[in-house]
Amino acid sequence: MPELPEVETVRQGLAKWVAGRRITSVEVHHPRAVRRHLPGAAHFAAALAGRTVVDVCRRGKYLWLPLDSGDAILGHLGMSGQLLVQPPDAPDEAHLRVRFRFADGGSELRFVDQRTFGGLSYSEGGAELPAEIAHIARDPVDPLFSDAGFVAGLRRKRTEVKRALLDQTLISGVGNIYADEALWRSRLHGLRPTDALTKPAATRLLAHVREVLGEALVAGGTSFDALYVNVNGESGYFDRSLNVYGREGEPCRRCGAPIRREPFMNRSSYSCPRCQPRPRRGYSPGTRSGA
Repeated sequence: MPELPEVETVRQGLAKWVAGRRITSVEVHHPRAVRRHLPGAAHFAAALAGRTVVDVCRRGKYLWLPLDSGDAILGHLGMSGQLLVQPPDAPDEAHLRVRFRFADGGSELRFVDQRTFGGLSYSEGGAELPAEIAHIARDPVDPLFSDAGFVAGLRRKRTEVKRALLDQTLISGVGNIYADEALWRSRLHGLRPTDALTKPAATRLLAHVREVLGEALVAGGTSFDALYVNVNGESGYFDRSLNVYGREGEPCRRCGAPIRREPFMNRSSYSCPRCQPRPRRGYSPGTRSGA
């Protein structure tokens, strides 16, 4: 699933190509693409006709396009969603779900989604921040993100550190890939209890999260297949810089030990058995460590 770097890359592209343009018509080709808009596809299309896109914003893995009406288009890419800017005469994509046409007659905005796990909706009064995503925490790329608040919140939790990194009410935008990469840089195993982290260790972890996200953003995100692309259909290339994720059995770039893969929440975690030892047996939340 696209994480912060991928969604931010899409946001930047949309801001360049869509912001400031007036929508003339919307075609919904598959009702599931707007299933979160409860009044239905026809209402979604009618509500957007004649509206101007003012800006393109992001909170975590969600995008929203503020409109001149004070409302917004809210979107989530899901597993395979793509927001593509295409010439009007470009052939329809096989999995085209929603098409936006604009008054200037220029490029269209198309929502393409093979697996239809993503979707768009209309958020009334959501131009500043849609109420539907107000519960999601800021991310470490956000200038208003509170480092001290994150460190304190992380250490208050009684859970494992990787689960905490994926908790979008604590820190948003971080998913499985970048959590593994940040933990490797921090020399922490994902099962380490959060309330056993010292303040310096938690601060270092946040610095590595921000570092990984920043590097991935410069690379345009991570693409393992054709499902994630930017608005121009181009893949990201941060996969070339991954240190642990997807590298089971390959040597650790720091110590040479073979990277291990372990099951985690119906997914996989990747780590170095030497650089990131598992917490010792009997090590549980409530026991402080100097790590």
